Amino acid sequence: MRLIYSAAWWFALPLVLLRLFVRGRKEPGYRQHIVERLGFYPGVSYDRTSPVLWVHAVSVGETRAAQPLIDALLAAYPTHTLLLTHMTPTGRATGKDLFGKQARVVQSYLPYDTGFMVSRFLRNFKPKLCVLMETEVWPNVMAQCVRHDVPVALVNARLSERSLNKALCLPGLFVDAAGAMSCVAAQTESDAVRIRRLGAPSVHVTGSIKFDVTPPPEMLQRGAILRQQFGSRPVLVCANTRDGEEVLILDALLQQHRSDILLLLVPRHPQRFNDVAQLIIARSLPLARRSTSTDEEIGIDIRVFLGDSMGEMFAYYAACDLAFVGGSLLPLGGHNLIEASAVGKPVLVGPHTFNFADAAENAIAAGGAQRVADAADMWQHAIHLLDDAAARNQMGENARHFAQQHGGATARTMNLLMPLIK
Repeated sequence: MRLIYSAAWWFALPLVLLRLFVRGRKEPGYRQHIVERLGFYPGVSYDRTSPVLWVHAVSVGETRAAQPLIDALLAAYPTHTLLLTHMTPTGRATGKDLFGKQARVVQSYLPYDTGFMVSRFLRNFKPKLCVLMETEVWPNVMAQCVRHDVPVALVNARLSERSLNKALCLPGLFVDAAGAMSCVAAQTESDAVRIRRLGAPSVHVTGSIKFDVTPPPEMLQRGAILRQQFGSRPVLVCANTRDGEEVLILDALLQQHRSDILLLLVPRHPQRFNDVAQLIIARSLPLARRSTSTDEEIGIDIRVFLGDSMGEMFAYYAACDLAFVGGSLLPLGGHNLIEASAVGKPVLVGPHTFNFADAAENAIAAGGAQRVADAADMWQHAIHLLDDAAARNQMGENARHFAQQHGGATARTMNLLMPLIK
């Protein structure tokens, strides 16, 4: 089965490379460092005498989530280099933003999942440990790590019932890959049960590392400056919105008779910033953009402020009164609500949060979040909370307590990783 899978990769490679070129029209990062995706690393330099610990974080969310663990690894192993790999340019940019000043962190793309490319990658970097974040289990990566005697840990792991059923349809690929893992640190007991069903031999429940992410002081300060620019009016942030959700949110906004509320809209993917701006303009909603704004106050006539920047999510949360976390109005699984909770903001989520089911339900049970049925319902909840300062502040404190109460996953994960590091 893995031979067929590898052959399919080689046959598809021209189309995969063409897709990089096409995507690069909107996001130039896809046309950079292409040789790294093929297993060649002429531009990656580091101290070759230093042992390497490898962490793979596919994109933005996983990279942010990995920050506490990477900081812990760097502190525990001061003579080691940390190799941070990604699959997307936005993930790589986030890693550079978080660790660009740390000389012992080097970045690269993970090669495509063929035995030849992965083997070249492992021979080049010779990692002492492979740490995969959340869901990134690749059959040839696992097989080559076994071949090169590199222990593999899947951490902050989550697996939905839907993904489990898909994986069980191809046991020769994903069941074998799961069986090759040295250990798994699962976010919840439900995730652990599903991962054990997939065949992983050593599964432990450690909680979500995302609860250990601390809002950076500079981001909180930047958020305070933004808040001054917004003035005294109520601010609702709709964060990490996905394609199709902005239309629903903007159309529902037009049905509200509350021009005093500022909508701070932050799309998940930067290649969509201009498209979302056009959606706003097409509805004749006065618009300001983060990318072109100055330090001057945003005019009271502005209805929508577009957060078209990278790495400022904590600042946006700090600048708002209330947060809606996107990816949840449509059946996309939702996104991380822990960052908003950590800043002490009340949170709204849509009906579709299966990627973060436990976190969403626990936040709701703690009184720090509310679930809404659709975009119109979201605006109704938002208006109610924005008009009720006491209820909003209590909900924000509940959210902050919820985030603080679930910390400690990084330390528990480190206890699992340290015995694997030779």
